[in-house]
Amino acid sequence: MTSQVRGPQLARLLGQWHALPGRRRSPDYAALAGAVRGLLADGRLPLGVRLPAERELAEALRISRTTVTAAYRQLRESGHLASRRGAGSWTMLPGTHRVASTGLWTPLDDRDMIDLGVAALAAPPELLPAARAAAEDLPRYLSGAGYHPTGIIELREAVAHAYTGRGLPTSPDQIMVTNGTQHALDLVLRLALAPGGSVLVEAPSYPNALAALAARRARITTHGLAVEEPGWDADLLLAGLRQARPKLAYLIPDFQNPTGHLMPASLRERVVAAAHAVGTDLVVDESFVDLPLDGTVLPPPTASFDRHSRVITIGGMSKPFWGGLRIGWVRASAPQVQRLAATRVGVDMASPVLDQLVAVHLLAEAPAIVAARRAQLTVQRDALLAALAQRLPEWRVTVPHGGVTLWAELDGPISSALARAAEEVGVRLAPGPRFGLDGTLERFLRLPFTLPAADLAEAVGRIAAVRYDLDRGGRSRWREAAVIA
Repeated sequence: MTSQVRGPQLARLLGQWHALPGRRRSPDYAALAGAVRGLLADGRLPLGVRLPAERELAEALRISRTTVTAAYRQLRESGHLASRRGAGSWTMLPGTHRVASTGLWTPLDDRDMIDLGVAALAAPPELLPAARAAAEDLPRYLSGAGYHPTGIIELREAVAHAYTGRGLPTSPDQIMVTNGTQHALDLVLRLALAPGGSVLVEAPSYPNALAALAARRARITTHGLAVEEPGWDADLLLAGLRQARPKLAYLIPDFQNPTGHLMPASLRERVVAAAHAVGTDLVVDESFVDLPLDGTVLPPPTASFDRHSRVITIGGMSKPFWGGLRIGWVRASAPQVQRLAATRVGVDMASPVLDQLVAVHLLAEAPAIVAARRAQLTVQRDALLAALAQRLPEWRVTVPHGGVTLWAELDGPISSALARAAEEVGVRLAPGPRFGLDGTLERFLRLPFTLPAADLAEAVGRIAAVRYDLDRGGRSRWREAAVIA
């Protein structure tokens, strides 16, 4: 059954739609249609939802029905609305669009778009030689069925060796290979979290992890991160664990996504101890652990403080190598890995053997590949910081010493409006509310530095121009909320 949004509900979502950029240059119906497209673009208005009747929306917005009729017509013409006589109108997207990795919708032929919604690098040059070598290794697996629920032994040995090299002794029996880090998280949640279970997460946090938790109907409590380093308030985080006593806590201690913070060793140890005391399992996402910059020394892995199998670590190849190589893993106790494998059989059986062989060859070259990645990211990060300092000096940015993103505090709660305006000038952004649960974080914006320096500088220039236009376009000034006692 198609869900429906009522007139007052859509009016509340639209907010100050009159104040959108360009309103003075466009009629009301065009501004209204643009506002609805903006809601679809940032995910606040779902696809396939039935919109209110024209008369109902006109009454809710206190405008003429003619304006709503014209706006709906423009949305139908642009492919964002489908209507059928007697059945109403429901939201959709044009057939020439696809879902981007950010959850936003991307024109297939939009080659001039600078995409700052994706925090991932292009493939390294070593990928093709690794793929050729993997193809040569493949014949020895062809006589079998090809199903390896925990992963082929060569890859599990390579991943275990990497953990051991970081000071966390690990055997292949403690490794399960997955189809990316997101898949690893999904499997862990299927095993360890009953529907409706309680989970503690950081705020902000990784949007796709929040989506996975929502799919499990998790009851989420958040621990807010500060803009400045180290980000985590130790007393508040530990108190949150003790008071909420969640079944799981999902944390990104190594160059946290999106803030770039690095959790100190002392807090890692205290978090593990507190989790054990209250019966909480920790899911630690190490997606960015291979990418310290500026000679930053990494603290010991969070799992190194674990003596009671409370820490489940997930990681993968996407960030240091390539997102198109869908290889991730789970590090846990051997019995937990076997239970994960049993859970996996009902999902996807196993990861592709050829992809795993490619990963084996890339991991063998990891020191050289990762060193080049770090040098590349350092140059690009510095270029992004310089462009922001020159063009948007009012924004507050903490320099990240690792990972691939920085978290900018803007000069007003304008993140979603800025993202909509930037889309019009060829820059795709991931606004702050995408990294939270309740529509907050409008003062923040995640900016990855995974594109070439020239593209980053160009993107900041375009963002600065539309930021200026937000004020020139007659946007209402933000005021402090009045105190009502």
